[in-house]
Amino acid sequence: MFGISDVIKFLISFFIIFPIVTFIHLSGHIFFVTLFGGTERKIVIGCGKKMFLFLNVEVRKYYFWNGACEFKSLKYDNRITNTLIYLGGAFFNVTSIFIINGLIFSGIINESVIVFQFIYFSFYVLFFSLFPMDFANGSPSDGKAAMLALKDKHDDKFTDDIMIKKENDKK
Repeated sequence: MFGISDVIKFLISFFIIFPIVTFIHLSGHIFFVTLFGGTERKIVIGCGKKMFLFLNVEVRKYYFWNGACEFKSLKYDNRITNTLIYLGGAFFNVTSIFIINGLIFSGIINESVIVFQFIYFSFYVLFFSLFPMDFANGSPSDGKAAMLALKDKHDDKFTDDIMIKKENDKK
């Protein structure tokens, strides 16, 4: 039966757990952007009006819906570095799943609905980021962009959650 405690778990999952999973995913992209000399890096959590900026993380009004990372240029810009940037989000999601399972296995944290929701959302983000498809706006998923980068056929260097700022874009 669906009760009030289930509603609370649902709200926690969508308004806290899912944004954390999104942040981890975007951190994976930014990690590789940083590793390969990316400039003007920023993580954007959510969509809508900007609420605040903390360090290089911009939080928007609808923080629980989507996100993106932005950067201007790469010092090391080639097929391999671009592929690793595209796959960085998925790599961080997989790593977080293994870390959580390791913490459960070693008895450091207990199994709980919240932990299961974290793993569920991590798999969700992982699957849809790697599934080779185009989104409704025409941008490729991270998986499709990685395949195109390896084939040297992805000139735009953007996906649904990765954007390269143009020279005339504002900081």
